[in-house]
Amino acid sequence: MNRSKIIAILTGAISVILAIAYLILVQLLDYRDMIPAPISQVYSAPAIAISHWQVDKITQI
Repeated sequence: MNRSKIIAILTGAISVILAIAYLILVQLLDYRDMIPAPISQVYSAPAIAISHWQVDKITQI
């Protein structure tokens, strides 16, 4: 085997190992119990929306 073929196989193996490790990490993080934030401690400011429409009449002479 020449050197470029060995490097290609080695980088492919490293890529597969990293992909499997990533999938395992995602699965472990997905199985965690997610607890929502308590609503009483979340401050939410009231939203005020003001809209002003002005329509001018167009007169034709």
